Amino acid sequence: MTQTVNEYFEQLVSSQENLTHQGVAYWFAYSNFSTWQFWTNLVMLIAPLILVYLFIDRSRIYQIGFFGYSTHVLFAYTDTSGIRYGLWGYPYHVLPFLPSISLDASLIPVAIMFVYQWTLERNKNFHLYAFLTALAFGFGFKPILVMYGLFVKYKWVNYIIIFLIYLVLFEGAYMLTSLFQKMKTSKIKSI
Repeated sequence: MTQTVNEYFEQLVSSQENLTHQGVAYWFAYSNFSTWQFWTNLVMLIAPLILVYLFIDRSRIYQIGFFGYSTHVLFAYTDTSGIRYGLWGYPYHVLPFLPSISLDASLIPVAIMFVYQWTLERNKNFHLYAFLTALAFGFGFKPILVMYGLFVKYKWVNYIIIFLIYLVLFEGAYMLTSLFQKMKTSKIKSI
């Protein structure tokens, strides 16, 4: 690296470190164990995971789990990007350095996993039920989070955009899972 590139990069690293320290200080001041918001987020993290343990179809656990993991990864990347670009934010966190872990790692993936499982078991159209789930999250759940101050929209983000994000990411997870299911039964040998 040149001197200029190195200095600029070091400045970025320092800024990120400073921002992390500010986020931790904010968490201790406003989002800690003594707030109802912390406990609400903790329940949104733990309760869905308990439900998965109890009710996931164990005969299709890898397929459904892969679908849920794909959902989690796509939402984590999307949420992180939205937060970094100042499109939305989560004022209260379970962990100060993972602002949307309750939704990205648990609630949303588990909800759509159960939709996916239900459509598999009953031979229903996943796309229709993904659309309905995206409607419920985009126009039902997110407004509730906004009403209670657990989610904040900025700039041009509205509930239609949020609904579309849910729909695209649900479909993306479905496509990834379908691709890997096809590869599983493919006659092409791996190298």
